[in-house]
Amino acid sequence: GAVDAARKANSAKTWKEVCFACVDAEEFRLAQICGLNVIVQVDDLEEVSEYYQNRGCFNELISLMESGLGLERAHMGIFTELGVLYARYRPEKLMEHIKLFSTRLNIPKLIRACDEQQHWKELTYLYIQYDEFDNAATTVMNHSPEAWDHMQFKDIIVKVASVELYYKAVHFYLQEHPDLINDMLNVLALRVDHTRVVDIMRKAGHLRLVKPYMVAVQSNNVSAVNEALNEIYVEEEDYDRLRESIDLHDNFDQIGLAQKIEKHELLEMRRVAAYIYKKAGRWKQSIALSKKDNHYRDAMETASQSGERELAEELLVYFIEQGKKECFASCLFVCYDLIRADVALELAWINNMIDFAFPYLLQFIREYTGKVDELIKDKIEAQKEVKAKEQEEKEVIAQQYLLPCLHRQCQEWEDQQWVVDLRLHHHPWEEWECLRCHLTACHQWAAVI
Repeated sequence: GAVDAARKANSAKTWKEVCFACVDAEEFRLAQICGLNVIVQVDDLEEVSEYYQNRGCFNELISLMESGLGLERAHMGIFTELGVLYARYRPEKLMEHIKLFSTRLNIPKLIRACDEQQHWKELTYLYIQYDEFDNAATTVMNHSPEAWDHMQFKDIIVKVASVELYYKAVHFYLQEHPDLINDMLNVLALRVDHTRVVDIMRKAGHLRLVKPYMVAVQSNNVSAVNEALNEIYVEEEDYDRLRESIDLHDNFDQIGLAQKIEKHELLEMRRVAAYIYKKAGRWKQSIALSKKDNHYRDAMETASQSGERELAEELLVYFIEQGKKECFASCLFVCYDLIRADVALELAWINNMIDFAFPYLLQFIREYTGKVDELIKDKIEAQKEVKAKEQEEKEVIAQQYLLPCLHRQCQEWEDQQWVVDLRLHHHPWEEWECLRCHLTACHQWAAVI
């Protein structure tokens, strides 16, 4: 009867009083009917919730709120209060509720409830929905047994505002998920300071753990990354990768690395040391190391690239002293541009190696014969040009002294353009010659014809 009276009164205050009376009488079905008319009022919602909770009617309160979700006048407070109740009494339903109604929740209020009840996974999700990525990342790292998910964390960490969280994440993965640290670092590759990451891993003693990451970012040519990778390659005796790294990325302590490996027990490593000395312009050290390991070809190439005649000729003398006749011949070929012909011939003659020097001498003679031929050809062409120029000048001068022919024979022709050629310097007794009739006359005679 009280419910019917409240329905007729249709007053929020009446509905609330009847609802509370039904709760006290444990008439929860009737209490729910009354409560649905109360909770649509934002101001009365919390009072109803507290009344139920103070009397331990948690399940009935949750049932009331769940029924209220379908009301036309359902508001954000109902969705949020139900979320708070789930956080306190039905945590297994909390995540589903948050995902379904994330746009209709008062997220800050629900965040406080999840924090109080220590629902870290749900709290992380709420932080993400509220664009508080720094708090989300911190929550995951502080409560990883419940909150951590690798794919989710990768999405979070790239959106944080605090740079320090990047390096906190490196420490976190190093301690708890070292097998996934490279995957995490790859998504941060454009944001982190690679030198700082390398320092963290070096201090932890796990530099090799992030080798894939360092290989991926080595294109930035960062000194710390280059040196760390070169150090790993030396330890692994991977001389091919070491040489490739040296060729493509030069920002590292080259001399320090060369000094470190020049006494390495592996021959190829010592060869790389000689190669580094060559790239650094330390020709003598490179040649000395190559000679020590009998890498004569490397020594020859280094001498040739140095451009220093003294080094090339000293290498020739070394091969003679060692009795390396074939190397002597090869050196003459490789260092051809540096070695003087008289030195090569003298050394070959004194040490009875003319046969080994002969290919060099033939090439030398052929080259210089070609140069002489070119000089002669150029000289002949220059002389022809001079003669042609002189002839052209003569013709120009001759054109200045052409006069009409005064002989009557030529004047009888229709075309009176025939001219005479004045020879020498207009001397009065010099002869004229007509270019057509070829008759001649002295200057004075021609003047009166």
